[in-house]
Amino acid sequence: MVVGGFGRWGGVIVVALLCFLLVPSSVGVAAPVVGPAAVDRFMSEYLARTRLPGASIAITHGDQVVYAAGYGHDSTGAAITPTTRMPIASVSKSMTAMAVMQLVDAGKVQLDAPVHQYLTDFRLADSRGDRITVRQLLNQTSGMSDTAFPDLRRPQADSLAGAVERLRTARLAADPGTRFNYHNPNYQVAARLVEVVSGEPFADYLQRNVFGPIGMRDSMTVDTARDADNVSHGYIRAYGFAVPVREPDWFVGGSHGVITTAADLAGWLITQNNGGRAPDGHQVVSAAAVAEMHTSSGVGDDDYGMGWWRVQSDDGVRISHNGDWFTYTAHQVLLPDTGYGIAVIADTGMSLADDPEIIARGLIELTRGETPDVHRPWAIYADWGMALLTVGVIGLGGFCVLRSRRWADRQSNRPAWLIVLRQLPYLAPIVVLAVLPQLASLVFGGRAGTFAQVTYVWLALVVFLCVAAAAGLSVLLARAVRLIMLRRSRFGGDAQSEEPVAEVSA
Repeated sequence: MVVGGFGRWGGVIVVALLCFLLVPSSVGVAAPVVGPAAVDRFMSEYLARTRLPGASIAITHGDQVVYAAGYGHDSTGAAITPTTRMPIASVSKSMTAMAVMQLVDAGKVQLDAPVHQYLTDFRLADSRGDRITVRQLLNQTSGMSDTAFPDLRRPQADSLAGAVERLRTARLAADPGTRFNYHNPNYQVAARLVEVVSGEPFADYLQRNVFGPIGMRDSMTVDTARDADNVSHGYIRAYGFAVPVREPDWFVGGSHGVITTAADLAGWLITQNNGGRAPDGHQVVSAAAVAEMHTSSGVGDDDYGMGWWRVQSDDGVRISHNGDWFTYTAHQVLLPDTGYGIAVIADTGMSLADDPEIIARGLIELTRGETPDVHRPWAIYADWGMALLTVGVIGLGGFCVLRSRRWADRQSNRPAWLIVLRQLPYLAPIVVLAVLPQLASLVFGGRAGTFAQVTYVWLALVVFLCVAAAAGLSVLLARAVRLIMLRRSRFGGDAQSEEPVAEVSA
């Protein structure tokens, strides 16, 4: 009887055990559900603590929108909502990459074919440019670089055709396919390729083949910053405060020109996390193409794919891309291990530490069921340090000017060359100001900008250097005047003392 009972139930038990053992562990460990209340609390605390004027966020899971919301305000005082249009800067590259990969899916473009096969106007002042392939443009391994062609310091184009045309004076920093260099013209050329192959303007192509099918109804792309006339001024950060300013005019087409909303980005994240299938089930691009875009190029130690970085972190794989205008920033990240997607747009510009990336990290912690700490970007503390240094320089400069007479008295017996040599450090701030764009390029991975653009990125540093330069010149001028007056008085005194002696002799 016992044996018979085991016979009936034993098979059921064995099957149940096998099912338990064979079911993938990822199914048994469900990703925590992110509650809107927790997101709102985190975002409200972040805006209050950091003085961030406004931001919008989108969180997706699988093929569902978990939450999309806006916080704070723009520079006009209007509340930011999930449908507020804002630039996403270089996050646009992933959309340009999708456009190219759609043409690859259609058999109209081959990734490993030379670019000039499709784009005859693409010619560099370097014969190696003829070997650049479409894949290398998207992987940013073409050999083009800011070190060889400082894009931002050159006259800006006003169209994708013009952006390609101006590369005729460009040389390469490396052989194609041998080194990664983040360089906006790579994606400007890629966008122009889409125009030529498809036979329609890039903006129209994106609208018809990317934005429309995904349901991104409020999205568009522009060629120059001035074309974004439906976007309010963003902000730059200075000493912990946000200052509204106009975006400088520069060419952004193809590489960082998309204007969109958090609500639209939710559909974009779903499409990326579901093998190219849009929220309505429409296949916008093949799953193979999505996998290609999300895979690192394998060139050197770089983690860049095609419009995305793929990084293995302690908590799993992260596929992401950031975006920087001088007055707006954005960040998108996919978490394939849990199926989450996150996008953040903020109305503060490029800085030493961008708000969207910090916010995205906090939202990722929420997806893991953790409570993120709310802290200020370290760039705010750097600004406060610069403020203290600026006040210190003003005080030190004033002290040296007041004591310039005593200083001159001590120099009476010193040779002129030694006096001049000891004053040279006071000219150091002027020298640093003169080469500031070059020094900034070292900090930003070789990206070369102008002096005005550096001012947008770190105003507090520029103010400190200007004040230090003014203080140094004031000290040098005061000391020179005192030294000249002292020497004239001494020479004059000697001449007057000799005059009576001459009269007596006479």
